[in-house]
Amino acid sequence: MADHVVSLQDVTFAYNGTPVLEHVNLEIERGDFVAVLGPNGGGKSTLIKLLLGLISPQQGTVHVLGCSPGECGDRIGYMPQYTNVSGSFPITVLDVVSMGVVRSGFAGVAGLRPGRDAMRKALGALERVGLETSAGRCIAELSGGQRQRVFIARAIVSDPDLLLLDEPTASVDQENRVSLFGLLRELNRNMTIIMVSHDISTIAKSVKSVACVNRTLHFHNAPLITGEMFKMAYGEEGGCCPVELVAHGDIPHRVLEHHHTEDND
Repeated sequence: MADHVVSLQDVTFAYNGTPVLEHVNLEIERGDFVAVLGPNGGGKSTLIKLLLGLISPQQGTVHVLGCSPGECGDRIGYMPQYTNVSGSFPITVLDVVSMGVVRSGFAGVAGLRPGRDAMRKALGALERVGLETSAGRCIAELSGGQRQRVFIARAIVSDPDLLLLDEPTASVDQENRVSLFGLLRELNRNMTIIMVSHDISTIAKSVKSVACVNRTLHFHNAPLITGEMFKMAYGEEGGCCPVELVAHGDIPHRVLEHHHTEDND
């Protein structure tokens, strides 16, 4: 258990009686970089919610960093999928990142302004993602790729042991995706990363392990993306995605023409 950052034992979860995850067993070791693959509605977001302690399983046990998920505090960093900021909302990059400080809190009038310690940590996080010179800019002025770096900085501002990411590259172009994965590989030197993603082409070059989730879970302790893995994650045939998935990297070139899609988690 000491080296297991995440441990799920026989976990089952259902929404309104409909099973989303069934008898899931998973152990993730410290320092791993895990990509979570699967169709929409297959249980990926539910898995992340279980790890965050936002929901509890109807059956089985979940341990994160040796304790119950809700007891981990700032040892877990989280970047949600939807991080849009209104262009009319006047908030700086530094303020956004400082909001991620859990323990040092906010000190100021009515607790509305970050304290000095929060600002110091926020500047350090921005430096780690290469945006320290943008600290005073309004976040609405940044590009999509820069905004994603800001939200990654917010997730790591308390220097967590585990970083959870839900589709971190969904809203950026291919060039910025490659750059963001380079950043994540660098962060992985100091923290374990679990990332939900459909960005197959870049996953093959970046992650260390793959978890295929489609109500059940199959864990592969290698970044090899195979046709058999897609059958496990997306189903045999069923529905088809309108685009082909192309995997490159350290594995042979593959064109995977079909994968199953369902309603969103």
